[in-house]
Amino acid sequence: MRSDGERALGGLLASMHLSGMEDLPAKAAEHARLTGFTHVVIYVTDLQQQFLVPLPGQHDAAGEPLESMRIDATMPGRAFRAVAIVRARSPQDERTPLLWVPLLDGTERIGVIGLTAPQDGELTETRAKDLASLVAVMVVSKRPHSDSFARLVRARPLTLSAEVLWNLLPPGTFANDDVVVSAALEPAYEMGGDAFDYALDGSTLHVSIFDAMGHDTSAGLTASIAMAACRNNRRQGMDLAAIGEAIDTAIREEFTGRFATGILAQLDLRSGLLSWVNRGHHPPLVLRDGHLVASLASVPDPPMGFGLHVSTGLLHYQLEPGDRLLFYTDGVIEAQSPDGELFGLERFIDFVVRREADGVSAPETLRRLIQAILAHQHGRLQDDATVVTVEWQTRRRFQLVL
Repeated sequence: MRSDGERALGGLLASMHLSGMEDLPAKAAEHARLTGFTHVVIYVTDLQQQFLVPLPGQHDAAGEPLESMRIDATMPGRAFRAVAIVRARSPQDERTPLLWVPLLDGTERIGVIGLTAPQDGELTETRAKDLASLVAVMVVSKRPHSDSFARLVRARPLTLSAEVLWNLLPPGTFANDDVVVSAALEPAYEMGGDAFDYALDGSTLHVSIFDAMGHDTSAGLTASIAMAACRNNRRQGMDLAAIGEAIDTAIREEFTGRFATGILAQLDLRSGLLSWVNRGHHPPLVLRDGHLVASLASVPDPPMGFGLHVSTGLLHYQLEPGDRLLFYTDGVIEAQSPDGELFGLERFIDFVVRREADGVSAPETLRRLIQAILAHQHGRLQDDATVVTVEWQTRRRFQLVL
């Protein structure tokens, strides 16, 4: 005979096979009652990870529609930021535990789920985490074909180039026992020519970052072609230098006078050997024990799209366990305040180092970094700002903190 927890999760899974995103809150609440949870609410993060937005059709205990909450300075936001269960008390009955549990798909933070629990304790927390895990997977599986979800997480319409690029980008974070990859990109609604990509191939991690000329739809299409050409040729087994040339050709075949800078890299997760080509881009940075230990500068090869001669080619650097790589575009360090002050490379490095010293996770560090860059420019970026971090063999698990 199945336990209440098994019946709840199995029943929710079966009921959602032929259901859409709009049905999830009611069905999650219905099946959660089998394990004693009397009030279940589901929030997802908005596009910029500034707010937690309730899925439609949900109400509080008084019957009022749920409202969005800020990720900073709220208890549900704390669960999201820290990737930890946050305990509170039900506003209706202080004797009743209220748990806020982060929704995770792998290491991607989807949002949070709030659960009014029959009692506190290990079994309750285990059931809450199991339910949160299943709900997160369902959100991820339903969102690609849900326009209502796309509208929900957007504070305003996307530009055409942003619409194209958001559908090509991988999730903002990935982790296994050997590596943690995190990425962030702004402006979320008007992104033009910035893009990033990563993929795992056995014990090799592929990472790339692109910055296409301009900030219009053509820039977005240039970045899209660069990403597609990179993936297509990488999956055919080409080496990094050949991939760079293939991207160069693909851009020239589609556009006249358009180009993209970029870093194409791969990391051997067994040995820590980093290999890369630099096509006119800012050099990667290496942080170790809270300090900048290397700027992987070289004579960069020409940007992709000009058909110019490549001379430097493949570069190498040996990482040590715990090293963190930083890849970035010029919109990060050249972000300019209204009075002309640049955000700058030193401030960028210092911000990341300080958050690392505070024990903040890589995804949360980048979320805060992007907010800091936005605040520096009073909420309006003059250029796309993209950051990708790669932490090798940190041995830090990305998990719920109990």
